[in-house]
Amino acid sequence: MDVFVTSIQSVIAIILMIAVGYYGEFKGWFDKKFSGALSKLIMKIALPCSIFSAMNKFFVPSRLAVLSEGLIYTILSILIGYLLAWIFVKMTRVPKARRGLMMTAINGANTVFIGMPLNVALFGEISVPYLLVYYIVNTVIIWTLGVWVIAGNDPTVANGGNAKFDWHHLIPTPLWGFIFALPFIYFEPLKNVLSKATFATTALTDVGNLVTPLSLIYIGIMLRSFGIFNMKFDVNVITTLIGRFIVSPIIMAVLIMIGIHAGFQINDIFHQTLIIQAATPSLAVLPILADTYHSDVKFATNIVVSTSILFVIVVPIIMLLQNI
Repeated sequence: MDVFVTSIQSVIAIILMIAVGYYGEFKGWFDKKFSGALSKLIMKIALPCSIFSAMNKFFVPSRLAVLSEGLIYTILSILIGYLLAWIFVKMTRVPKARRGLMMTAINGANTVFIGMPLNVALFGEISVPYLLVYYIVNTVIIWTLGVWVIAGNDPTVANGGNAKFDWHHLIPTPLWGFIFALPFIYFEPLKNVLSKATFATTALTDVGNLVTPLSLIYIGIMLRSFGIFNMKFDVNVITTLIGRFIVSPIIMAVLIMIGIHAGFQINDIFHQTLIIQAATPSLAVLPILADTYHSDVKFATNIVVSTSILFVIVVPIIMLLQNI
């Protein structure tokens, strides 16, 4: 029960920070350019700094083998999720303008704006390297398979032709924080230089600490802009919510249980991180992808809003189940 109370308190803290953005947008404090600028500040500066600092603080080469096991779990869980979602949309004849969106919404997590602050709130910064495993796989699959699936179901393209994805998304800006951290982790001379350059480590840490509050304020702004009371729960939306919040974490949990019985051990924080990330809200860029490939933008927006709101109920339940 203590874990349940702790997760409830963490979620309440997150809600309060989201409320700051929601209230500011409600009062008209932010102009139309502010949310875009805030998103760029988080994605292009604060998040890379946060990842770089966390990697140098918590990651050691000896843990690479352990992280690689999490990589396998993540790849398998997302691919299995896509396969099951594909079978479902075909069998139930989901409208073409929603098929790709539904498959990607079920399996694509909002790891940056909600997954990161949520995980830090629940498990502390020590969980960041574990979260990065899920983030890397999730990002690569979203911008390859995910975009291809959405483009392949473009209702304006006959037979799903001309589906393609943009290769530059394979290494988004936040991932550079991970890439640049690697030399400082593996080469002792660089590690020593960084440890002595306290001005650099202080600046990187302080800027990186902006990720959690700014990300949650951004979510609050987006929730106000989308309109909480405009949500509609039709059959496709409910199915997507079940897939995202129930099926996806169950797939991850089952794979981890199979791995543990097969002798692949990962620590509690690692496997809890992977399961929580498998249940985080759907990716925030889903409406943008829907608009790009002439799909159902209202459906995509509805999914983003509803998953962003309902996750505050889902997370404490998952935390409680994991610690029974």
